[in-house]
Amino acid sequence: MNSKKDDTTGGTGIIQATESAGVKEKLIAFFRKLLIDHNYILSLILLLIIGRIASDQFLTVASLMNLLKSSVFIGIIALGMSMVILSGNIDLSVGSMLALSASIGVVVFNSTTSIFLSLIAAVSMGFILGLFNGFFIGVARVAAFIVTLATLVGYRSITIQFGHGGPLIVDNDAYFKLLRPIGYGKLGPVPYLVILFILVSIAVWFLMTKTKFGRYVYAVGSNERAARLTGINVRLVKVAIFTLTGVLTGVAGFLYITRFGSVDVSTAGKMFELDVIAAVAIGGIAMSGGRGHIQGSFFGAVILYAIDAILSAFSVPAFVNDLIKGILILGAVLMQKALDKERTE
Repeated sequence: MNSKKDDTTGGTGIIQATESAGVKEKLIAFFRKLLIDHNYILSLILLLIIGRIASDQFLTVASLMNLLKSSVFIGIIALGMSMVILSGNIDLSVGSMLALSASIGVVVFNSTTSIFLSLIAAVSMGFILGLFNGFFIGVARVAAFIVTLATLVGYRSITIQFGHGGPLIVDNDAYFKLLRPIGYGKLGPVPYLVILFILVSIAVWFLMTKTKFGRYVYAVGSNERAARLTGINVRLVKVAIFTLTGVLTGVAGFLYITRFGSVDVSTAGKMFELDVIAAVAIGGIAMSGGRGHIQGSFFGAVILYAIDAILSAFSVPAFVNDLIKGILILGAVLMQKALDKERTE
């Protein structure tokens, strides 16, 4: 009897040990996948902890909402840049596109005092500018770096000429009555800008994960020749990608004027391309194209501004920020290489 009881107890112990080992393996596999495929989440958590150490106010609701609000413009453009980079391309003109789209939005609003027409004007201008980029890259087959480097300076020159070198200012009374409530308004503790950012992010995530277009973008970025041989219209996909990036930049341009009420034609959006590329790289999108999760760019933009906030909390000189962003881009690319090697092992 005792022998049977001991056997039963021993068997139960073996089962429990096996189950414990199985749970441990599953946890290890989960954290390994999280580290490899979604390391931006761990990065954000780490930064929030560091921010809390730097300031007692860092993790308050108001502070987190300010952090999200600060990342809106870069974040929305980064969603478009994610598609561009996933396809194996680059867009250096997004800052100049934002400035020109926002400038058109200001002029239309001052003429009509219509929020809707101002939004349509800004988005339409972004559409046209993105389509122009897409035509030369997708149809004329000119390298994206060359095309968007040319339009970076070209669009900025047009913007400066359009604004006669000075700031374009929204009519004061109409701005405070109509536009400012969008840029500064809240639904409970959540700013309208943050809500719009989240909605746009969800829409782009759906496009890239639940539609054929998203699969085509990944296919083009992974192997353009193979994508073409499978029947994908690579030229059209490239045109669509750059056009959508222009549209998203136009949306960001409209939100920009609701927040600031003016556009300095010389400086608005200047160097945004660096921040946007940094957000995409930090978000885990492979710079070589074809790999990455679109939601990573949302987190990448938030991480970028969390870093700015932490540097400010530690009284790091502002002129060091761009150096740190450059280091982050390089570090993100090196991390991607290391993680790619880990995936293949």
